[in-house]
Amino acid sequence: QVQLVESGGGLVQAGGSLRLSCAASGRTFRSHDVGWFRQAPGKEREFVASIRWSGSSTGYTDSVKGRFTISRDNAKNTAYLQMSSLKPEDTAVYFCAAAPRYMGGSYPSQYSYWGQGTQVTVSS
Repeated sequence: QVQLVESGGGLVQAGGSLRLSCAASGRTFRSHDVGWFRQAPGKEREFVASIRWSGSSTGYTDSVKGRFTISRDNAKNTAYLQMSSLKPEDTAVYFCAAAPRYMGGSYPSQYSYWGQGTQVTVSS
């Protein structure tokens, strides 16, 4: 069982930066892949980024490549999403999720555990 709690969201101007954190409980976090997803009002939840359990591999959706960086610190049971050059279209609720080792990808159905989400609002 893995419980996830996101933090770090807020209101920021376009061009600004935020760092989201995903704190996990349980000793098995280090054996889970982690993904970040987002959901804007009236839209489906979409993939943002993922990282393997070991941190050895990452993936991003095209719209955030070069602007967002996913990372993790297994000693702290925490994953991060550093977001820079934010745009109004990045406005959404951001969720972190955990999947069994090597199972994490770009589909929500691949993830077994989810946080409650944190709101990110980017003003123009």
